[in-house]
Amino acid sequence: MARIRHADVDEVKARTNIVDIVGERVALKSAGVGSMKGLCPFHDERSPSFNVRPQAGYYHCFGCGESGDVYSFLRAMDHLTFTEAVERLAARIGYQLHYEDGGAAPETSGRTRLYQANTAAAEYFRAQLATAEADAGRRFLGERGFDAGAAAHFGVGYAPKGWNNMRDALRAQGFSDEELATAGLVSQGQRGVYDRFRGRVVWPIRDLTGQTIGFGARKLYDDDQGPKYLNTPETPIYKKAQVLYGLDLAKKDVSRSHRVVVVEGYTDVMACHLAGITTAIATCGTAFGSDHITVLRRVMGDDSAAGEVIFTFDPDAAGQKAALRAFADEKRFAAQTYVAVAPDGLDPCDLRLNRGDGAVRALMDAKAPMFEFVIDQKLAGFDLRSVEGRVGALRAAAPIVAEIRDPSLRPGYTRVLARKLGMDLGEVTPSVERAARGPHAPRDRDRAPAQTQDDASATVRVTMASLPRTASTTLERDALMGVLQYGHVLDAAEVDAALQIPMEHPALEAVRQSVVAQPDRSRVGWSTAAVDATREPYRGLAAELLTSSFPALTELEAKTSARAMCQRLRLRALDREKAELLGEVQRVSPESEQGRAVRVALRDLDQRRRTLADSI
Repeated sequence: MARIRHADVDEVKARTNIVDIVGERVALKSAGVGSMKGLCPFHDERSPSFNVRPQAGYYHCFGCGESGDVYSFLRAMDHLTFTEAVERLAARIGYQLHYEDGGAAPETSGRTRLYQANTAAAEYFRAQLATAEADAGRRFLGERGFDAGAAAHFGVGYAPKGWNNMRDALRAQGFSDEELATAGLVSQGQRGVYDRFRGRVVWPIRDLTGQTIGFGARKLYDDDQGPKYLNTPETPIYKKAQVLYGLDLAKKDVSRSHRVVVVEGYTDVMACHLAGITTAIATCGTAFGSDHITVLRRVMGDDSAAGEVIFTFDPDAAGQKAALRAFADEKRFAAQTYVAVAPDGLDPCDLRLNRGDGAVRALMDAKAPMFEFVIDQKLAGFDLRSVEGRVGALRAAAPIVAEIRDPSLRPGYTRVLARKLGMDLGEVTPSVERAARGPHAPRDRDRAPAQTQDDASATVRVTMASLPRTASTTLERDALMGVLQYGHVLDAAEVDAALQIPMEHPALEAVRQSVVAQPDRSRVGWSTAAVDATREPYRGLAAELLTSSFPALTELEAKTSARAMCQRLRLRALDREKAELLGEVQRVSPESEQGRAVRVALRDLDQRRRTLADSI
């Protein structure tokens, strides 16, 4: 494959705001001057340690140590080659790439072709929804309260009945059967390759960036022998355990409100969004699980109990079972979790159809805490009229109350449990307290492994936290932080003078050497190049210095402080030089030529020091 011209690689990166790319997957919030922070997409964590420095175009996680630029982020998230990452960003900003052989852009392959095939299929299905054959599909949508505008908003389409309609259309666009099969768009039968989706309403399933990665399809015709719902199989770009339908549309409101509504189907997502619940999402043919929670927490910015996660379940046995499965994982959320069960067992789509948008909104307002819902489910399995039944119910429900996050709420719900059981509070409280001290104690079991892992990794990495807290080391640390973050706007001569002075701490000295080796601090990306060039085991420290929040309230204060740190390094060097000269004065005769030279040197040094100190 032809190589992209290096100047174009730099230009695309310079024109791309890394916050826009990272922010599609991680809810970022301000972490000080010129720094953003969120939950790390590379490891599971309870509180945010993933920092993004927009000005430098760089990210670093203080928990797991992952760091890099916008290209490395895309490569890690979407498993792209370097060339594919550059091409994707270039297409995003409308930049025409040039290749070293002077030719046109080469035909891409691999994952990029799978994205392109799914995009082409989505366009094909959307166009088919307007055809005469798709009347059954339009009728299906209309009967559920979705007009053409709603279908267009969600990209809903129609797959014709024929065996090879979609395949023929995409082959005409240059896609091979092998590519279509790898994308999950066609299947292999005894009589050859045929369309996977036929005679169905089709919903495109998109990733967080809005790229189509798969489809969900609902059958329309009685002679269709397939399942009611058919989804794209697992492919290199579609992993159903990690995909949430509608999250591409909901992510901005989810991130802003720290609230998400989990429903059960595609039409439920549509109904909620059209009713004003724009944070609704659904799984894609699989149960809601831990991988889904990981994705949601990053989009929500789930680092406090202020958020809300609302699950909607059918009141039947299957719905109750789904609720208990969700409760088993809900402790991974920092947000409070709730359950909303519609009256008469209606799902959000039917509720909107029968009672209007207001009823859907009212359903979410009538939510009940998840643990209260689960308590009721637990108690339903016991005969509370008997002593044995009440004791068994207490044993089953006490651990649920013990796991309530907010300790101020636990006594209140202990009283609620006592009332539901018809038992004295004095009988119920000890059981709850025992459960809280036991293996079900809230949070500790979830938090400890991650903390242990972070602590273990911190012991083998040189980090800012591991540096000694001495005045000298602090000055060197802050000066390097200032140069890495603001060196391109500081006086080059002043920075050069400061950087020529070796640093006392070996880790900071390694970073200094890497910074000095950069030929042009005015060049875009120079600071990330300095980090990448820092030798191990100090590269992580360099990344932290680049991405940490600089101790200042404004950009101007940060620049002023960075300059002052550089000047203080020079002052420190002059003070050390003066101490050496004062020692030499004691060793030589004051009347000697050497003594007179030392006194002259001291006088010149004092003048230089005063001039430098006055400039701070």
